[in-house]
Parts: sequence; structure tokens; C-alpha cells
Amino acid sequence: MDYILVGIVALLGSGLTFFSGFGLGTLLMPVFALFFPIDIAIALTAIVHLLNNLFKLTLVGKKASTRTVLRFGLPAIVFALLGAYVLGTLTDIKPIYSYTLYNKLHEITVVKICIAALLTFFSLFDLIPKLKRLEIDTKYLPIGGALSGFFGGISGHQGALRTAFLIRAKLSKETFIATGVVIACFIDISRISIYAKDIFKLGNQLNYKLLITAILMAFIGAYIGKLFLKKITINTIQVTVGFLLIIFSLLLGLGIL
Repeated sequence: MDYILVGIVALLGSGLTFFSGFGLGTLLMPVFALFFPIDIAIALTAIVHLLNNLFKLTLVGKKASTRTVLRFGLPAIVFALLGAYVLGTLTDIKPIYSYTLYNKLHEITVVKICIAALLTFFSLFDLIPKLKRLEIDTKYLPIGGALSGFFGGISGHQGALRTAFLIRAKLSKETFIATGVVIACFIDISRISIYAKDIFKLGNQLNYKLLITAILMAFIGAYIGKLFLKKITINTIQVTVGFLLIIFSLLLGLGIL
């Protein structure tokens, strides 16, 4: 059942990245959090996200705008490192409160509260029409890169901000998607370089089969998404994901997850 759940989410999340402001990281991280500590769930999601984006580069990468990638991507690299470092620092802080529910120990920690707050914030981009249509002038692209990189480093949620800044760059649909994929790769590589030490600590405790299942299904989702690359309406899905993220944020913040 674990493999089916992770596989389906990876497949859908990867395919939907071609059509929406949310995608693989948004959907997969909460699922990984059911099986791993939140910081490890973020790190594993980053690995799947990076490999999937590298695969997508082979599908659409040639159409990326080099100028936009440099203006947005270079600040993103630096601030993704900073965000990942902040995540590690938050993870080391001792629990604020512990309690027992149904004979199971639950802990409310600073890192869970911060990730829950970020998830709630970014879920609003799927729920509030004005945020869905948010567009920011292209002169602020470097600032957008810094913000997207920083929040990507902390929780992996970079797509909504990236879209808000890139949408005004007057790129074709294919170039817009390809540019976003390249930038996402920059951010993923940066943050994984910081996350790596925590992943290595797991050693044999890591469920590699689950991770490989997510990667392979994400590849399939990306390929299918490329085949149907056109403008479609998925407002219902976005709203559903937004509400689910808020529920997950509440459970995470209370230490239940």
C-alpha cells in the first residue's frame, strides 16, 4: 500500500507540473512525511524532484531562456543553500512540547511549526484567485530568485513564487516551462548538497525501494505530461490540493505527523 500511494502521488504530481503552479514537491513531501521525519522527507522529495527535473530537461530543456535562467537562477542557488542550512538549524532545536495520544508520543517542534506555516502560506496560491494570477515585474527577477531559492531550501516549495516572477518575462509556454525546470534543478542541487549529510546518516534505515518507486513513477508522469502539454483547466485539483495542504499543516504543527 505504501508503494502504491507514493507511486500514484509521484505520477500525478510530476505530470501536473506542466500545467499548474504546484506539482511534485508539493504533493510528494507530505506523503514522505508519513514515513520519515520531516527534514528527511524534504530531503528525499528533493532527490526525486531533482532527478525528475533532469529527466524533464531531456524533454523540454533546449527551449529554456538563458538570460532569464541566469537572472533568476544564480540568486536562487545562493539562497537555496541558506534555506537548507536554516532547515538543518531548526531541526536541531529541541521539541517545544511533547504529549501522548493513543499511547503514541507526539512532539511539537520548531521545524514542524515552520514547515506547517510555509505549507499553509503556499497553499493560499492554490486557493486565492488573486494569488493564482499574481504577476511581478521582471526587474525583480533576482529578488524572485532569492526568495524562491530560500523557501525552496527550507521546505522545497518554490514553484508558486517562481511562477509569479517568471510569468511576466514574456516567454512562450514551452520556454516558460523549460526555464522553470532549469531553475528548479539549480535550486535542488544546491539544497541537496546541504541535505546530504542527514540522508547519509540514515544508511540502511532508508527505504530505497520506496524512493526508487517515486523516482520511476515521476519519470512516467513527466513523460505523459509532455505528451499532453497544452493549456488545460485544473482549478478543482488546485483547490483540493490547497485544502489538503492546510489540513496536513495543522496535523504537522500539532506534532501528530
